[in-house]
Amino acid sequence: MDAGGGGGGAPRDDFDVVVIGGGPAGATAANDLARRGRRVLLLDRAGRIKPCGGAIPPAAIAEFEIPDALLVAKVTSARMVSPTSQAVDMPIDGGFVGMVDRDVFDEWLRERAAASGAERRTGTFELLTRDADGVARIHYRAKGASAGAPALSVRARAVIGADGARSEVARQCIPGAEEVPFVYAYHEILRTPKGADAAPGYDPKRCDVYYQGRLSPDFYAWVFPHGETISAGAGTAHKGFSIRGAVGDLRAAAGLERAEVVRREGAPIPLKPLRRWDNGQDVVLAGDAAGVVAPASGEGIYYAMACGRMAGDAVEQLLATGNARALRGARRQFMKLHGRVFWILGIMQYFWYSSDKRREKFVAICRDPDVQRLTWESYMHKKLVASRPVAHVRIFFKDLAHLFGFAST
Repeated sequence: MDAGGGGGGAPRDDFDVVVIGGGPAGATAANDLARRGRRVLLLDRAGRIKPCGGAIPPAAIAEFEIPDALLVAKVTSARMVSPTSQAVDMPIDGGFVGMVDRDVFDEWLRERAAASGAERRTGTFELLTRDADGVARIHYRAKGASAGAPALSVRARAVIGADGARSEVARQCIPGAEEVPFVYAYHEILRTPKGADAAPGYDPKRCDVYYQGRLSPDFYAWVFPHGETISAGAGTAHKGFSIRGAVGDLRAAAGLERAEVVRREGAPIPLKPLRRWDNGQDVVLAGDAAGVVAPASGEGIYYAMACGRMAGDAVEQLLATGNARALRGARRQFMKLHGRVFWILGIMQYFWYSSDKRREKFVAICRDPDVQRLTWESYMHKKLVASRPVAHVRIFFKDLAHLFGFAST
């Protein structure tokens, strides 16, 4: 038996499922499986907060029963800012997007999983081996363990790797895991200035998105309200680009250069789902480890939770039937529901984010009422809107007009 578990007596050594990573994907999978009566260990590193705008669409609030108390702000519009600083406002008609602080939100998700029966341990995954009977053994370093202390380990009939973009579980267990492209995201959490004159261009109910090459040569920069704080950040895949410098320029452009910095965070963010999520035996990936962050928008919370739920469903089927092919169902189901959206957003990012000239046209397109309506409907409800065929046709021809320079910006 290993040390490092919770409760009295010797800690449990064997589990039905070990979930590695306690972000939205891992915590959701752990909660769902524990509620089904499975013996679940949720292993998570402490102290890491992912850089994230923190947007929670209504689909996530309803589907995953997110309490209103966790929402630190409710956004009712977005402002798109072009390379020439032309601003296009996109109001949400009769709805809102919730904003959460990831440190509080993620811990709440982990605590919900524990309340459902999952055991929590704090430590860092190191290695997956197999015992003589073929069962997986997960080796991890407990938080606070001395450098010379031996790693702890537990057995598991199934493993969910939800340990982030550069997943060690994926690296060890899933062929092709290193092929996913990344954007590096960095943001600064700022104290919200008090008084209307402190930051005259800031709106606590609006997300500002900057499509400017000087702030990000291939992605975008953002200023998102979080009630008492603000997330100001940017993302890029260009290794030589000074993203910290860009965020400094962003703060100046937004009138936030004097705002107090609470903390700074950075991390890689995948922008393409892996071709394979499972090892064909007992390991399946979820969340950033599986690459389920939406291209173009960088949205990840909803997709991580949806992916975590699907990974949990696949593991439950594996445990119930012994058929390892069940693990393929997680990716199959996710791509069936969201693959088309990811494909469209990937094309959009590749084309419209490639130069400031195209970004200028992209922001101009956002003025169109059809574009705004369909964008918000698809985002809020997490599905492509098929009920407005005439609007889709209009948007198609307007896009062509911008593409070939027939439309003015």
